[in-house]
Amino acid sequence: MVLEKLRAKRKNNSADDYIVALDIGTEYVKALIAKLDGDELNIVGVGRVHQQISDMYSGAIADISGVVRNCEEALSDAEAQAGLQAKRVVIGIAGELVKGVTHTIRYRRPQPDRPLDTAEMEFIIEKVQERAQVKAQKQIALETGNADVEVKLVNSALVSIHIDGYKVSNPIGFQGHDVAVQIYTAFAPMVHIGALERVAEELSLELLAVAAEPFAVSRSLLGNDANSNFTAILADVGGGTTDIAVVNDGGVEGTKMFGIGGRSFTRTIASEMEISYDDAEKLKINIDSPKIKPGVHDDVVSAIDKTLEVWIAGVELALGEFDSADHLPNRILLCGGGASLVQLVEALQKQDWHKDLPFTKKPTVHHIHPSEVVGIKDLTGMVTDHTFITAMGLLRVGYDTILGSSDNDTIKEKLNRILRI
Repeated sequence: MVLEKLRAKRKNNSADDYIVALDIGTEYVKALIAKLDGDELNIVGVGRVHQQISDMYSGAIADISGVVRNCEEALSDAEAQAGLQAKRVVIGIAGELVKGVTHTIRYRRPQPDRPLDTAEMEFIIEKVQERAQVKAQKQIALETGNADVEVKLVNSALVSIHIDGYKVSNPIGFQGHDVAVQIYTAFAPMVHIGALERVAEELSLELLAVAAEPFAVSRSLLGNDANSNFTAILADVGGGTTDIAVVNDGGVEGTKMFGIGGRSFTRTIASEMEISYDDAEKLKINIDSPKIKPGVHDDVVSAIDKTLEVWIAGVELALGEFDSADHLPNRILLCGGGASLVQLVEALQKQDWHKDLPFTKKPTVHHIHPSEVVGIKDLTGMVTDHTFITAMGLLRVGYDTILGSSDNDTIKEKLNRILRI
């Protein structure tokens, strides 16, 4: 009865200046409520609730009713702190079947002497998205063994434009034969998106957008600067998956996901030591506690190392698939609860896993701090570490979605608004 009252109250609420981010992770649901204040977002409410093992599978929802309960609890905590009922939401999507790649399409213009206009650019972008959807559908069909699988575009962003080989920031008004457009697109199976739409409906929230989570993380660090030269590898290590994004000069070159996260380490500890999952999780979290006996400590470290070997191989394989890049960024920025594991960070820093990849030098590794997120301030004092970065990125996607086009926008911003769903 209490939930029904809260949902009814939320349905009638008119808090148009607020956005909710729901980061539905394998381990935790995080809810952030932020107020739009000019070109900034101020976080005014925070909620965080632990998920049951059966609620999620490999980053995707496995039990809708269980996830709705957890979201409702996290949302209620955030709303109590904010002092208002939320209305509009952005939800993150992860999992191995979310495909995010950057495609380049070369378009030969039938009238090269005619200056390019926005209508022609819209036509070119539409062609890129159509081609990307066919590729994503084939890839997901191959991986699932289901030729009839339906996919939907969740995110799109402009990376670069070249006209007759010359890079331009504003193509409008240029003449030329060949236009090469690079666009990042992320697709996900309709079954996953449908589950998220149902969650929003059950919570009586208006779904502003569904965002591929590594794309959301990249948006958190890029902000409003259309000419950003931000370059890094972003790794979001969650409970069920690891999501990687490669960003070059402010453009998302692509995203990769693989199904090894924090829970994989816990399961290995439980299996190797023949203990319960909950006990294994406690040992993993408290690995450096002086209360743990030396023999037990060594067994836990040994179990972690086994999974770590597989996880590092996954990172190497994922980055190896960015074969269009001449070289990979020399910075790795980590977020997500799984990145709290000290051994994981040390392995990235100290092992030679990077030697066969196109790095110009050994990459540096550090956690993303909320203070590094562009244009989002925390007024609650509760958003304190790298585990909230994905949720902050979802707020940024929500801001992008509702901002609307203005006369002061650059062409890149205008075209990106065309791309947004």
